[in-house]
Amino acid sequence: MQVNKIRFRNYAAAAGVLLSVASINANAQSDNRAWVTDELSTYVRSGPTDGYRIIGTLNAGEQVDVLESSGDYTRVRNSDGNAVWVLSDELQETPSAIEQLPALEAQVEELTAELEGINESWEQRVSSMTETLEVRERRIAELEASNQELDSQAEQSRQQVRGLQARLETQEEDLLMRYFMYGGGVAGAGLLVGLIVPHLPRRRKKRDRWF
Repeated sequence: MQVNKIRFRNYAAAAGVLLSVASINANAQSDNRAWVTDELSTYVRSGPTDGYRIIGTLNAGEQVDVLESSGDYTRVRNSDGNAVWVLSDELQETPSAIEQLPALEAQVEELTAELEGINESWEQRVSSMTETLEVRERRIAELEASNQELDSQAEQSRQQVRGLQARLETQEEDLLMRYFMYGGGVAGAGLLVGLIVPHLPRRRKKRDRWF
């Protein structure tokens, strides 16, 4: 839809350019050339006033050569080589639409082909950009999935670490308790030995007799 709008604007701009170029080219024509108005065929007379008789007509848009002017009339030479008088208001200095039309149509076709090439190139670029965007979106989705998986693995690892830390703390407490119990046992045994030893009977030393 957007491409069609761009194409329509391009066509409109091209038509405007063609009309402007045609107008400029027409204004640059030689001063001794004129064209019969596009509106209607016009009568021509044998002299430069309404009193002269009508001797024929000129076709709408026909090109003529201007010879001279007198009052409201202009003497011109038509394509048949006849010199006749025609009202000056029925002549124009720019080429008729009939003569401009083929050239304009050719230029429009040329510009249309160029615009189609531009549109095709633009569509290819848009398609390429779309494909690149899709690839990037897929890559982003893959990275997000991978990141989620890594987060899950990291959470599992943290849980395992917490479990190991809890076990280690329990083992440390057990070890301390064992050390305490072992130390208490050793101390108790020492105390018991200290209480018992003084009450043990002592062995008397034998005296050596010489008689």
